[in-house]
Amino acid sequence: MKMTMMLCQQAQPSLLQMPTGRMDLSALRHRSQKDKVVVVVGATGTGKSRLSIDLATRYSAEIINSDKIQVYEGLDIVTNKMTYEECEGVPHHLLGIVDPEADFTAQNFVSTASLTMKSIVGRGKLPIIAGGSNSFIEALIDDQNYEFRSRYDVCFLWVDVAMPVLHRFVSDRVDRMVSAGIVEEVREMYRPNSDYSKGIRRAIGVPEFDAYFREEYSSSSDENTRKKLLEEAINQTKINTCKLACRQLEKIRRLQKVKGWEIRRLDATPVFQKQGQEADELWAESVVGPGSVIVNQFLHNICYPQSFPGATDYGRRGNKRATPTMSMVTATVNKRAAPTMPMVAAAV
Repeated sequence: MKMTMMLCQQAQPSLLQMPTGRMDLSALRHRSQKDKVVVVVGATGTGKSRLSIDLATRYSAEIINSDKIQVYEGLDIVTNKMTYEECEGVPHHLLGIVDPEADFTAQNFVSTASLTMKSIVGRGKLPIIAGGSNSFIEALIDDQNYEFRSRYDVCFLWVDVAMPVLHRFVSDRVDRMVSAGIVEEVREMYRPNSDYSKGIRRAIGVPEFDAYFREEYSSSSDENTRKKLLEEAINQTKINTCKLACRQLEKIRRLQKVKGWEIRRLDATPVFQKQGQEADELWAESVVGPGSVIVNQFLHNICYPQSFPGATDYGRRGNKRATPTMSMVTATVNKRAAPTMPMVAAAV
């Protein structure tokens, strides 16, 4: 298995209200026998990566990617990886490091992430785990030997967006990915009779284009057929991305209900209904602000308040929106999107 490490150059962060500067975690160690870890979860496109970077620039932190597809090298548009500029100088681990032909399992993630967390903590930094693969996170935290729980205290943050709003956003995001060159990117990797159950070829946006590229390679190919197959591939990519978001939301709720994880919900729905500076200001106010307060309380061993504006414990106050069903997805992706927030376009 080919592995390297991506390390974004440190940059001077822009700070918001809380905290007023990067926090030295070594000063907090005597207050708890366990080290601290923050985990950011959420469905695809909700802004997990953006929030993790916002938090990392406020605390002395490094980010561990827990997206099972973004661990692979290549297909940066398809996998929606953060760009160098978007990393804002925050070190990222397990991002684009695995050979695209290899299988990277949950156990591979647990082993690598455990060593990475130990290294980050050893440097006096806060590990922030962020990504949409909840099976990886579950395998890490609820390991059979209880190693994680015996060593770390964990704070869960859940960036949530109402599904109808999120479905419109991810549908538009696929259109932006097409404009950015997703078809050309997948074409470079396309091989006839590829196995789409292994490696990076499992990524949504790869198998969906198989029929289109087969037609391209055909000696009897015609333009009208190719155009139709391309439209079908793009639409199926939208549908499958929306289905993924539904599954991810269901898994988060299961982790809270069945596993008993205390997950703090941050509602980013209003942000996705705005655009430009107004959206950025609302993101800082309704997501970053409450998230920073929760992390600050966690690092200082302060008990969470029973209620907090902008944040909710799922199961304590509850998310009363109906669980989306797969039948909702197909109808949603064909609707024109409401104005959305450009700066979340690369968030996953």
